[in-house]
Amino acid sequence: MSLSVDIVKRGGKRESEQFAREKLFASIVATCISVNTPDGQAEAVSHAVCDAVTKWLKNKPEVTSHDIRNTATKHLRKYHPEAAYLYEQQKVII
Repeated sequence: MSLSVDIVKRGGKRESEQFAREKLFASIVATCISVNTPDGQAEAVSHAVCDAVTKWLKNKPEVTSHDIRNTATKHLRKYHPEAAYLYEQQKVII
């Protein structure tokens, strides 16, 4: 499913970009692998979370990157609470 949703970055301080499912997918896979999740499970969890985020975005013309992170975290928490915590805290930790 192709979506045309603008993602507002850092409260408008950076240029907006189109939602890229593959970017979200890669980020969630990397987070899952960081907490020692097997590759296959990390990919399955990432597909499930991306499906949920894509469904949430369906009728939205514009959202913030923070909205995407919060929504992804909420759904990731259902499948992998430890990875969700790391994903949620990523900007705080770095």
